[in-house]
Amino acid sequence: MAAQRRAQMVEETRAKLIKAARTAFADKGYAAASMDDLTAAAGLTRGALYHNFGDKKGLLQAVIDQIDTEMLAHLHSVHDQAQDPWQGFLDEYAAYIEMALEPEIQRIMLLDGPSVLGDPSQWPNQSACLQRTTTLIQALIDAGTVKPVDAEAAARLLNGTALNASLWIAAADDPHAVFLRAVEAFRHLATGLLRSGG
Repeated sequence: MAAQRRAQMVEETRAKLIKAARTAFADKGYAAASMDDLTAAAGLTRGALYHNFGDKKGLLQAVIDQIDTEMLAHLHSVHDQAQDPWQGFLDEYAAYIEMALEPEIQRIMLLDGPSVLGDPSQWPNQSACLQRTTTLIQALIDAGTVKPVDAEAAARLLNGTALNASLWIAAADDPHAVFLRAVEAFRHLATGLLRSGG
């Protein structure tokens, strides 16, 4: 029972720190958010941050993981609401690119994240995303909707295209205008995978 309570306390501490960091990183940016401010906002000590995340960079990774989980849930929902699997595939990518318009995602995932954690295509959560896209493309190939291409190669190319579109939007002076251009171009590129008459 004591071990269970301790585990619950650890989770509560982690949740408080992630919540405080997420707010600070979104409002001030990673560089301007001090560890003292983060821990004070969570009502915790610096030691709690070090113990749970190692450092501020580890805390940023935890925030990104949380946001990524929420993004994936949204994308699954968008896909599932589509009229058919191909439309779901396109809608899911459009929704991913559109999320680059959200200030929190822009700041944390697309601007600060890459500058602190490096190339987003190498982040741990990308392997799950790549596997899902590969599976979706293979299903579309098996259904005769998409040409018989290498599903993993197509997934890597499409994911890279969508990620770069998102980074472009986040850094743009007029993100909404760039979003419209990027989604239109993406749809044309993806449609090249369709079998004739598809």
